[in-house]
Amino acid sequence: MDYKLIAVDLDGTLTNSKKEVSPRNRYALLEAQKKGKKVIITSGRHPIGVYPIAEDLMLAHYGGYIMSFNGGKIIECATGRTIVSRNFPLEYLSDIVNVLSDYNVTVMSWDDKKIFANNKVNDYTYIERDVLKTDMVVVDDFVSAIKFDINKILVAGEPDVLDACQVLLKKRYDGLLDIYKSAPYFLEIMPFGVSKGAMLAQLLPQIGIQREELIAFGDHYNDMTMIGYAGMGVAMENGEDEVKKIAAYICESNDDDGVAKTIEKYVL
Repeated sequence: MDYKLIAVDLDGTLTNSKKEVSPRNRYALLEAQKKGKKVIITSGRHPIGVYPIAEDLMLAHYGGYIMSFNGGKIIECATGRTIVSRNFPLEYLSDIVNVLSDYNVTVMSWDDKKIFANNKVNDYTYIERDVLKTDMVVVDDFVSAIKFDINKILVAGEPDVLDACQVLLKKRYDGLLDIYKSAPYFLEIMPFGVSKGAMLAQLLPQIGIQREELIAFGDHYNDMTMIGYAGMGVAMENGEDEVKKIAAYICESNDDDGVAKTIEKYVL
């Protein structure tokens, strides 16, 4: 198959354990773009945490895209235009915060530049801040602080605590919100129907690419819809077992240039 679009997750996939894009991964993606392939970075991160990597990979020059918030926002790099944006239904925010008040978890969201977090800080609270390299504002009244449109809510805490929160929230908001983990210590709360796979399905017709021409890379639960949707879904060796089960191909780990090796084999 002549793959025309490469969708690649960031953390645990394109970036290694040091949160860096290796020279081999960078070279493979640049070579693919030189041959006319498009690249879309698909991440749960805020756009500000994706832009530096997009610039390093020259996505604006080659007509690539950024998908942030697990599909909540898609940006055309060449123009900076937002192609797709799905806002979180704020009417659920107060109830979510109230439900989670019995748990030692941090509830977070973002405006254009800063992270807002409730005051239940734990060991995982500042991981997102350090990845995005931006400011975090800790507030006593989280609901009142969110006076703007948001694309998702992120909950940070111990993995077993988040497992309990996930079960509770999925039952309470079944058919209203999508709730899944993007890391052992991160729980994503999304508008219903917003996922990497669903939003790629909206993007592809706009850019004239068929589903069969999409190759997608990921490692965690928030990548499963994308891997299942793609013509060729690729799971990382370091990925979750459930992700590997639905993938067409399992490549080397993120610390062993799995993305580059697969692109060299199937795209270049």
